[in-house]
Amino acid sequence: MKQVKWGIIGLGNIALKFAEGFQYTKNAKLFAISSRNKNKLLTFKNKFQIGDNYCFTNYDNLLECKDLDIIYIALPHSLHHEWVIKSIEKGKNILVEKPATINFSQMENIKNNLKGKNIFFSEAFMYRYHPQISKVVDLLKNNVIGNLVSMDSFCGKDIVSKKKIFGIKLNKLKKKPNRNNRLYNKGLGGGAILDLGCYPVSFSILIASLISKFDFIKTKVLNKKKEIGPTGVDMNSFAELYFENNFKSTVGASLKQNLGKKTKIIGTKGELVLEDSWSPTNLSSIQINGENKEIIKIGCHNNIYTYEIDILSRCILENKKEPDFPGMTINETLENMRILDKWLN
Repeated sequence: MKQVKWGIIGLGNIALKFAEGFQYTKNAKLFAISSRNKNKLLTFKNKFQIGDNYCFTNYDNLLECKDLDIIYIALPHSLHHEWVIKSIEKGKNILVEKPATINFSQMENIKNNLKGKNIFFSEAFMYRYHPQISKVVDLLKNNVIGNLVSMDSFCGKDIVSKKKIFGIKLNKLKKKPNRNNRLYNKGLGGGAILDLGCYPVSFSILIASLISKFDFIKTKVLNKKKEIGPTGVDMNSFAELYFENNFKSTVGASLKQNLGKKTKIIGTKGELVLEDSWSPTNLSSIQINGENKEIIKIGCHNNIYTYEIDILSRCILENKKEPDFPGMTINETLENMRILDKWLN
C-alpha cells in the first residue's frame, strides 16, 4: 500500500500530539517538518526520525518540497489564513488546525482561492473521525431517540489553575497574564470561543445536518453571554444556536470553568449522552436514555489523531477534494466561522 507523505508546518503542542498518531497509521508517514524554533525542530527530528533534508526552519522551503502529498498547518490561529493561501499557491493538499481562520471573511477568501483547483482541503476536527461519532450518527439515523429536537454541547477547562487541556501542557493564568500566550492574545485569535467553542459549534452543525438540508446562512446566534478577561479575550462564553430546520443547540466554551467535554442530544423519545465528545481514549461510551436505557462501549486507539490521519490519507489516495461525511467539509467550515463570528461580535 502506498503511504501518503505528510509535512507539518508549526511544531507546537498540538502538532506533537498529531505526530504521535502516525505510529499507528496504515497508509501515512510523517515525512517533513518545519519550525522557526531550532530546538523544537531538533526534538521532532529525533523523536520521529525525520531525514535531515526534510527538516526546515523556513516554512516556504517545506512548501517547495515536491515529495509531500499533504501539509498539516499547525501554526497559531492568526497565521492559518496566510499559510493556507501560500499552500494553495503551491498546489498543496491541506489540513489546517481548527479554527481554520480567525474570522469568516478569511475563510471565504480561502474558498474562493480553492475554486477550480484540484486541492484537498479540510479543517482539523479530529473528533469527527473517531468511531464514536460514526456510531452516534448511526443511532440517530435509526431514530433511537425519536425526532431530533435540541442539543447541549460544551468544551471548557479551568486552565486558570490547571496545567493541561486535551492532555496538552499550558501555562497557568497569573494575575497579569502573558499577552504573548496565544490563548490570551486577541490578535493571535485567543479566547474561549475561537479556541474551544469551535468544537461544540461544529458538532451542532453536524447533528443539525441529519434532520434536513438547511440554509447555512440563516442560522441565528442568540442569548449570548460572555465574560471578558483582563487581556480582552473571552474567558467564559455561552450561546444558543437556532438552525433553519428548527433545531436548537446550546453551546458553551471556557478557559476558566470546568465545563467538561459533554454533549447531550435530545429527541422526542429520549436523549443520547457523550461524556467525552472531543478526545476519548481507550474506551468511549454513549449513553442512551429513552424507553430503554443502554450504555454502548466503543474500543479505540489511545491517540485520536490516528483515525484522522488514516481517513484523510485515504482521501488523498482517492484524489478527493474534501473528506466524506462526517468529516469537515469546506461549507461546514464556512458555517462554523460564520457562527463563531456572530458569537464573538
